[in-house]
Amino acid sequence: MEGTESEKVFDSLNLNPQLFINEVLNAVDDTVDGAFEFYEQQALAVLKDTGEDKSNELSKGISSIRNVIQEVLDKRMGMWEKYCIRHCFAVPEGFSLPKADTSSDSLMDQDLFSDAELDNQLDSLREKLYVVRKESAELQKELHDLKQQHTLSSSCAESVTEALQIFEQKSVQFEEMVRTATTLREKFEKMKIKELEEFERVRTERIYDSNKDQSMMHHSKGFPAVEFKDLQDFVADLKKM
Repeated sequence: MEGTESEKVFDSLNLNPQLFINEVLNAVDDTVDGAFEFYEQQALAVLKDTGEDKSNELSKGISSIRNVIQEVLDKRMGMWEKYCIRHCFAVPEGFSLPKADTSSDSLMDQDLFSDAELDNQLDSLREKLYVVRKESAELQKELHDLKQQHTLSSSCAESVTEALQIFEQKSVQFEEMVRTATTLREKFEKMKIKELEEFERVRTERIYDSNKDQSMMHHSKGFPAVEFKDLQDFVADLKKM
């Protein structure tokens, strides 16, 4: 990768792909070393009573296995390194970095324009926020007025309902009094007719039988014999009104 166009591009961006690859390879080697060291420690702990010769043979066997694995792993990692350099970190042909605008005046003009545009947007947002707050306050006031109107309407409705109930009760009492008065009047009329008939009968008897004892005649006088209970009920109804 040294001296290639890709290296120049990565250097201009202060990047080093080879450094990344080397760190990955070192991390793999450290992992393998740690794994075999742990494996050897555990194996020696199991065979600690078998003697020094057995321990040496075990270490040689583990070293042989590690060499075989390390050889295969090195080939695989070498292939991975080549693949990364040729494909992952290769810059396509014709690629060029964008040229930076070195004109400070142009940058300042752009910054000023951006700042002015942001200020205009902020002012517009402030105006919209003020309008929204004003509308919200008006809506809150209308809602408060509606709640008060609802409370007054409910109170008036309760008063009207109560008045209607009282009126209905009085109407029932008045109708009862009318019926009682009508009944009394009918009884008065009947008693009056009966009194007149009795009076005519007595007068006729006096004319045709002048010698008859006057004390035996029952001439009804005064108030008709209306039932006293009916009068009491009528007076009680009047007191309730």
